[in-house]
Amino acid sequence: MKKILIAFLFLLVLPCTFAFKQDFSQPVQLDWETHFKGKPDMRSPFFALTAMTWKYSYESTVYRNRVAIKLQNDVSIDKNRSWVKWDKIKDPEIRASLLHHEQGHANIQYVLLLEAERVLKNRNYSVNNYKAQISELANQISNYFDTMQRNYDEETEHGSNHKMQARWDEIIQNKIEESRTAMAELQK
Repeated sequence: MKKILIAFLFLLVLPCTFAFKQDFSQPVQLDWETHFKGKPDMRSPFFALTAMTWKYSYESTVYRNRVAIKLQNDVSIDKNRSWVKWDKIKDPEIRASLLHHEQGHANIQYVLLLEAERVLKNRNYSVNNYKAQISELANQISNYFDTMQRNYDEETEHGSNHKMQARWDEIIQNKIEESRTAMAELQK
């Protein structure tokens, strides 16, 4: 079988943006026509690139030495920076396999959304340095999931190792379920 090459781009935008749509019900479901409108980088060895962004912002209230935050948290696909080399994936089986792998990236990004919501909202912050604490936590979350995205690509050989792809599909699904359960427990 032909080796499928893809790439993943992760961008982090720190708390300087406002009012993002929050949808925690399910990951974005990728499709070629909607999410891959960018011009392919013909020098790249990859067949596709998915550009995703995590954005968060918050409003804080300090009352009696406690900090409460109202978090806005969003992940999105940058359709104009995501691309595919159509001439390299003409075979429907290869096209489906590559999109499945790309969906894994979107699913990992969904876990990031859930975990950022859980972790950033449910901490006791110091009144004196809560902004630095929130920023540090956000950077830790970002680094963790950036590493997970790289490991996903490396271990699945960018989707061409079907045995490892199946293993990662299971890992990602388990992470989604764990995150949803943790969120539900906090809401009780």
